[in-house]
Amino acid sequence: MPIHKLKGEKLRHFLSFEDFSKEEILEIIQISKKVKAELKSGVKIPYLDKQILGMIFEKSSTRTRVSFESGIYQLGGHGMFLSSRDIQLGRGEPVKDTSQVISSMVDMIMLRTFGHKKIEELANYSKVPVINGLTDLCHPIQILADYLTILENGIENPIISYIGDGNNMANSLIMFSAKMGFQIRIATPKGYEPDSDILRKAKKISENIVLTNSPEEAIKGSDVVITDTWVSMGQEDEKEKRVSDFSGYIIDSEKMKLANQGSIFLHCLPAYRGYEVSNEVIDGEKSRIYQEAENRLHAQKGLMIWLDKNRK
Repeated sequence: MPIHKLKGEKLRHFLSFEDFSKEEILEIIQISKKVKAELKSGVKIPYLDKQILGMIFEKSSTRTRVSFESGIYQLGGHGMFLSSRDIQLGRGEPVKDTSQVISSMVDMIMLRTFGHKKIEELANYSKVPVINGLTDLCHPIQILADYLTILENGIENPIISYIGDGNNMANSLIMFSAKMGFQIRIATPKGYEPDSDILRKAKKISENIVLTNSPEEAIKGSDVVITDTWVSMGQEDEKEKRVSDFSGYIIDSEKMKLANQGSIFLHCLPAYRGYEVSNEVIDGEKSRIYQEAENRLHAQKGLMIWLDKNRK
């Protein structure tokens, strides 16, 4: 297996859905379904035999670390956890230097960070595929897991509603839905809208993007209801204001009644019950949060196999 980019090799990164076609997204999902079925049946195939995934964490995470580290191991490789406290990037080393050095020693890099420009710079200088484990702008790996969950629940052409902060989840859902041809409805309080540049680009692809300040309007007739925390990591000092601004945006049983009969509820976790979602919804019969969380493992395995396959 290659440990660096070969001359003439086509290198693909996974930074946002902007760089991917509908067909490519579906290819990743199909691989994800395949490796999930293999794992459940006890079949172990070392698709990434002896490959090393460098996992750089500038933002801590439960699901991202466990799913990537377990995933690369199940594929026959090894995950190397790199905290910003332990590497020179956290001490001010230029991203350019970190990228060129680390990518000369591993087969893939996953970065979970704050500013999106950092991962773009990392990918620009990397000799190996770079995966966005989360930035303040985008969270595409979560949407892959969400879509796998949606399909597993028999929903083929979903109307998706997202209620809450116009954050990285909302941004990635907008671009994903535009690429896939799905209707997406985003309900946020005024002043918390999704990224304007992403909206502009998505609207050039699809007219099926609805923005509203009414959670009820967004949820009515939808197949998938998604929310996220109102106070993301690094926004703790804004908690009191945000909780006030998001009053009325909690996903409760009354709002869920507006969705279609076979609808499901998703949340990327961690969830704060009583804030963005009520106990009866997140622990109710429509909730698929644990299936969704597990699917991070399978979707990311599918993604890593796809990225490896498409650099050869």
